[in-house]
Amino acid sequence: MSDVFDAYADELNRSFKSTRVSAPDGSALEMDKTLAKIHQTLVEITRGHNKLMFIGNGGSAGIAGHSAIDFAKNGGVRSITFNDASSLTCLGNDLGYDQVFAKQVDMQGLKGDILIAISSSGQSPNILNAVKTARDKGCAVITLSGFKPDNILRTLGDINFYVEAEAYGFVEIAHQAILHVILDSAMGWTKDSGAVQPTRKVG
Repeated sequence: MSDVFDAYADELNRSFKSTRVSAPDGSALEMDKTLAKIHQTLVEITRGHNKLMFIGNGGSAGIAGHSAIDFAKNGGVRSITFNDASSLTCLGNDLGYDQVFAKQVDMQGLKGDILIAISSSGQSPNILNAVKTARDKGCAVITLSGFKPDNILRTLGDINFYVEAEAYGFVEIAHQAILHVILDSAMGWTKDSGAVQPTRKVG
């Protein structure tokens, strides 16, 4: 037994289970109904020309890239992320770092796309600006945030996932897990299938 490892695992479990999902006005949404709604939207994407767009900074950028390839390869859901170094440095140099995602959403986003905005603090200007641009383009928005419960990002999505923790490790791991819950359950995972990787495509 390890006191350090077990205590960390316990706090990680608490953080993940603290996840709340809400509407733009802050009203609580029921988790399973929200997952079912997202699943239906993913099915619609697989049958049309729209896509998922993932954005995040730092560790959240890693989550964005990881999720984009998982949703595309495993789930068959058209997905992209905007973390290419040339794009970030070009747009950061020309327009400012606060516009690196907003400009890419403006160039690549289509009406009916879904922007998945990931930010531990929920306060990053480049994430908030991208959400505004997505709205202007007619895209739907799903947010994942943590730290303070009144962070700005938590009110900007059609669906907002919030993790009640103030340490990056717990928030980031919970965000990655939330995205796996969405994808894996859309691919057919149930509590009865346990640790078996689901293999069917979404839709």
